Amino acid sequence: MVVKVTEQNIKLDKFLKRSGLVESGGQAKAFIQSGYVMVNGEIETRRGRKLIEGDRVTFNGETFPVSLPDQI
Repeated sequence: MVVKVTEQNIKLDKFLKRSGLVESGGQAKAFIQSGYVMVNGEIETRRGRKLIEGDRVTFNGETFPVSLPDQI
């Protein structure tokens, strides 16, 4: 599943929440800071990590490519 977002960039915690992988921002923060989330194959503990087109977020054993809107 590719997760499309409407912003030109998106923070990791917001990505998890918007994609429905977690129920709240607090839950996203807890998972990220506990080392349960990977970006491009590496554990990411910064909830403010900005994702770009083509990044791959892995959570709960599944990987989700990030697809951002086209630049205008």
